[in-house]
Amino acid sequence: MADRAQLTYRDRVYELVLKIPPGQVMTYGQIARVLGEGYDARAVGNVMHATPADEREIPWHRVINAQGGCSTAGRTLPPDLQQLLLEAEGVRFSQSGRCRIADYLWSPDD
Repeated sequence: MADRAQLTYRDRVYELVLKIPPGQVMTYGQIARVLGEGYDARAVGNVMHATPADEREIPWHRVINAQGGCSTAGRTLPPDLQQLLLEAEGVRFSQSGRCRIADYLWSPDD
């Protein structure tokens, strides 16, 4: 990506999401905290939701909510696409559709 000083809000979110390894996740709020002032969980969610189809190399499915659940139902087809993609990477979900965040949470400090 471009020089860090010239990165847009969206580009900074994508730059971080691209680093999340398969089988691990970050939360919207965690991404906002890492990126610092001017970022919040809702804005990160909006960026992820607006990821254009031609940028699907962005691993959008690795960003989940703070309860360990997927927030894309009604926004993707099939509705459980995010969970299916994460399960294919080894993330396990409970019957209620939540993963144990502590088991899969990735931090850029790792």
